Amino acid sequence: MPVKSFEPLNPNTDITTTRTFLHEVVPITGAIVSGTYGAFTAENNVKNYTHGMFQSVYDYPVLSSSANHIFDITMGYDESSALSSSASTQNSKKINMYNQFSQLLLGYTGSNNTVRVFESDLKLDLTGSMKEVYFINFSRLLTKDQIKKGSVEIKLGTGIMRGTDGNAGCAFFDTGSKSKVITLTDASASVDDTGVLNTLGGDYGVLFDAGGAGPTDTGIGKGIIFYQAGVMVLTASIFSSSIGASDFWKYETNSWNVTQSMMTGTMSSSCDALRQRIQSISFNNTTEINSTIYFCRVPHNKFNYSTNPTYVTGSKLRVKNTAGDQPVSYITTVGLYSSNNELLAIAKLSEPLKKTPSNELTLRVRLDY
Repeated sequence: MPVKSFEPLNPNTDITTTRTFLHEVVPITGAIVSGTYGAFTAENNVKNYTHGMFQSVYDYPVLSSSANHIFDITMGYDESSALSSSASTQNSKKINMYNQFSQLLLGYTGSNNTVRVFESDLKLDLTGSMKEVYFINFSRLLTKDQIKKGSVEIKLGTGIMRGTDGNAGCAFFDTGSKSKVITLTDASASVDDTGVLNTLGGDYGVLFDAGGAGPTDTGIGKGIIFYQAGVMVLTASIFSSSIGASDFWKYETNSWNVTQSMMTGTMSSSCDALRQRIQSISFNNTTEINSTIYFCRVPHNKFNYSTNPTYVTGSKLRVKNTAGDQPVSYITTVGLYSSNNELLAIAKLSEPLKKTPSNELTLRVRLDY
């Protein structure tokens, strides 16, 4: 019976590594975020917590076995903001939430470990800042390894909110002449890192109004998207310039502008206000696949015999009719062994490959991790 043989792999010529990026589109509709599963502010797919510092949004009712966590939503402001006051509802929690995201995404600066404020300058020259913001923290289930640069879009209603009777909630945004939808994108960012900056929290790009002139506009950015962290930061000023004095948030007895909502309202009510104005969110996620590729070379003078016990009968090869016939075998499996001849991995071919002394083969085996 033929003896099992091994073909050594040369690490310089037979082994290489590659990296592949897979992308899939993630669309999030405003109907899922608000209005599909129950009455507004009491939807079954929105989970509020006793601490009242953020909301979790799911694609199905929370108690459903099919529910998937989509994102968390919250808000906050810097302690140097004009909104910071002992009279503001949950003032310390709003400041703490802002500081927590600042520390995680931007780190500290200066000898006093001062928390950095989120910059929102149009040209990314670090001269602007956002001190009153909303945070949307996407789940890892959606973002995978990171969000693809240049693929982010969010549509927000910035018109007057149409109030209704107490328990009926309110419409997404007014459909009359004062209605308006702003589309924010990171179109100025690219996968080659053009228009992208890096900080402690990873790569990030600025969100601009798609209806404007883009990065050459004289305005400023409306938000930031952190690609690896999967966090979107939106400035509250999006809603301050185009909405009347008390038309940002109308529900039951509340009728506030965005400043009043962030100061007088709870963090949960501010989250509700923003959720009502989300028309859609979309981006491409990224899955990074690292691979090691082994080129298993089969010389003409090796692997022409099978180690299968049925390959021989009566000390004769079944595949040979006469002594002068060439041996023949069929390759169905490739085994990768350690230096101690320990089997580490097995690769199966889709169909057997015929091997004789007159041909040579190179089998490409890829291990993904």
